[in-house]
Amino acid sequence: MRKLILEEWISLDGYAADKNGQLDFFPSTEANQFSDQDQLKFLESIDTMLLGRVTYHLFADFWPTATTDKEIIADKLNSLSKIVFSNTLTDAPWGRWTAAQVMKGDAVEEVKKLKAQEGKDMVLWGSLSLAQSLIKANQIDEYHLQICPTAIGGGRLLFPDLSHYAQMKLIQSKVYDSGVVALHYQPACMK
Repeated sequence: MRKLILEEWISLDGYAADKNGQLDFFPSTEANQFSDQDQLKFLESIDTMLLGRVTYHLFADFWPTATTDKEIIADKLNSLSKIVFSNTLTDAPWGRWTAAQVMKGDAVEEVKKLKAQEGKDMVLWGSLSLAQSLIKANQIDEYHLQICPTAIGGGRLLFPDLSHYAQMKLIQSKVYDSGVVALHYQPACMK
């Protein structure tokens, strides 16, 4: 069975977007060069990228024209199979790369089907509404959190209101020169 890995960049105080819905608290690309090398290795373990509609638009505006001389993960990321969960989109072009598949309907049920298929693991980037629905449905197998060394004081939290504790088991951690701390967790148990 394939795993679904949620990878999010979050502020020190737990927000995945600031009060204006922006991601300006992320470190610069230059400061991230070492985490990009690790990201390139991570991309070897996945074959499918899941996105919500809003994150799809952000990614499609940047990644299809990105080049490996500036973004070392560009070709690897662009060559992944891409699925966009949206009830409003009819197509999801990706520049010169293979377009993303659009899935409509119940994302949780579709993700369960995708996880049962053969293949490498899948990654969900950004896509807070989709991520939160999958968190609530216990469909996230690993959390890869990139903690940025900035407190932003408000915005959109990654974790939705939970009716119970979500215990996590730390499986990997790494500190980068930029001050970003990468924490990888697996759900341990529910209380």
